[in-house]
Amino acid sequence: MRDWLLSGLSERSLQHQGPHARPPEDKTHAWWKVMCLTGVDYFSTLGYQPGIAALAAGVLSPIATAVLVLVTLLGALPVYRRVAVDSPHGEGSIAMLVRLLTYWQGKLFVLVLLGFAATDFIITVTLSAADATAHINENPFWPASLHGHPVIVTLVLVGLLGAVFLKGFTEAIGIAVGLVGVYLALNAVVVADGLWRVVSHPAAVGDWTAALTAQHGDPFMMVAIALLVFPKLALGLSGFETGVAVMPHVKGDPGDTEEHPAGRIRGARKLLTTAAAIMSVFLISSSIVTTVLIPADAFKPGGAANGRALAYLAHQNLGGGFGTVYDLATIAILWFAGASAMAGLLNLVPRYLPRYGMAPTWARAVRPLVLVFTAVAFLITVWFGADVDAQGGAYATGVLVLITSAAVAVTLSARRRRQRAKTVGFGLITAVLAYTTVDNVVERPDGVKIAACFIGGIMAVSLLSRLYRAFELRVTHVETDPVAERFIHECARRSIRLVASEPDRRDAGEYRDKLAQITADNDLPDPNDIIFVEVEVTDPSEFEADLRVRGAVVHGRYRVLVMESSSVPNALAALLLHIRDRTGRRPHIYFEWTEGNPALNFLRYLAFGQGEVAPVTREMLRRSEPDRGRRPHVHAG
Repeated sequence: MRDWLLSGLSERSLQHQGPHARPPEDKTHAWWKVMCLTGVDYFSTLGYQPGIAALAAGVLSPIATAVLVLVTLLGALPVYRRVAVDSPHGEGSIAMLVRLLTYWQGKLFVLVLLGFAATDFIITVTLSAADATAHINENPFWPASLHGHPVIVTLVLVGLLGAVFLKGFTEAIGIAVGLVGVYLALNAVVVADGLWRVVSHPAAVGDWTAALTAQHGDPFMMVAIALLVFPKLALGLSGFETGVAVMPHVKGDPGDTEEHPAGRIRGARKLLTTAAAIMSVFLISSSIVTTVLIPADAFKPGGAANGRALAYLAHQNLGGGFGTVYDLATIAILWFAGASAMAGLLNLVPRYLPRYGMAPTWARAVRPLVLVFTAVAFLITVWFGADVDAQGGAYATGVLVLITSAAVAVTLSARRRRQRAKTVGFGLITAVLAYTTVDNVVERPDGVKIAACFIGGIMAVSLLSRLYRAFELRVTHVETDPVAERFIHECARRSIRLVASEPDRRDAGEYRDKLAQITADNDLPDPNDIIFVEVEVTDPSEFEADLRVRGAVVHGRYRVLVMESSSVPNALAALLLHIRDRTGRRPHIYFEWTEGNPALNFLRYLAFGQGEVAPVTREMLRRSEPDRGRRPHVHAG
């Protein structure tokens, strides 16, 4: 069972299954095909967005939707076109912010953003499955005996999604192209028929405009109210983060390199622009036809159009047969939207948490994470009763926080490059998105509550994982320069004796006094045959890193190996094992006991990478090399 669960476990965070995983070079596709992959998430919102808009804005739905389209085209689209330039390898906006922050505050910030990202992706799974259930229940050919059990049906759909990933989710481009093509074609038929009925029945338009005037007065008041209710329609902004996550699948130019993938960036920007344009046309047109042609009561909870406005029109205007075909296509793309979201989450979590030491190593494997995320999706589904409207606030919060963080990232990026006009423009977009986010949170705090649960869970798991992995040797590679190699091989003829030294003044007296103290404490026969080892702590919040060792002769006589690492004991243990493997000799290392409370020193090690160095180094060696006969010697005096 363990082997099956951990199959495909890789030490590289970018190698994971799923449609958002980084593909081999020969697995890239034309940008429009990749657009269909992100489109199963983005375009599938047509299944429920018109109904949510009508429920939130009433007769003002088309005007509020027009505001949403303006924010999409003038706000989210420019932001993510910039993200595609600055983060072309699928890391998304989070990676841009990570580069701006270091140390523990940067890691904590990533954990918070991952909490909101988890809210976005998990709610995508549950909300899409719940809306697919609504389409199933309202279909006239669905057996009456199976009506009234939305939670059970939704749980079955989520379980099937989890089973797909447990079996192994392979290339999804072909499936996505077919689904998106059929779904958009069917929606075009429904919307075109609806627009024709609107044009050919001016009385319906007259009733709508009369209701607008009666309820909201003059046009300025209509626009003002539309601006106020716009945050409730923010679900229509979903899909942009997924759009940059799938960038590694976009086929670039023959001359593209990993450092400068110009062709991939150009294709990704076409992907984002085309998807936004298609979605904007469908949002405006579907909002008009559903608001004008569907009675207001049908949108309310329990109504025939609740969560399925376009499907309602398909059945009413085009017949049960066409309506059933539309339902099947909608159910399929909504279910597959959950697959896209699940794959995005499976690529996001292993990219950060295991590398930071904030998740067990098995979190790099797909199947254990699938079980965890499926269980969480089950819990969310039961909690919300598989209700699309109830989950809308939580979904919008996750989407808006990610988009707002992306806007902040590109604003800071433009400012750092001294692009004044772009800094002002992106700053205005950030202000609009920040207002939208705050308004949505105040109006519907469920999203923040769920995100807080995710953030709290991630924080707790991260802390426990960091404690559990405290003695894990996490240096990925050791590289020594020629001088360091010469020192090691010179001493390998006799005994390799290293002295751990904490650098201070680095004058001749410091090295002389340290050598005399170590010689006296350990009764060394030859004080001249010794190599000093110094570790400079860089960012103690980092977990995995390469180790580069530099050799130098200081003050004409003292040999010193200098390293930079996030952890002193980790660097020393890795160096000792490297020397043993290169020379076939078991090196000796000598420590001075650390003064102070051992418990406090251990906490210093966890937080700052130094403190209780001698016993921690020895423990890392013990765990890495169970054979005492091959383990390097550790002396403390």
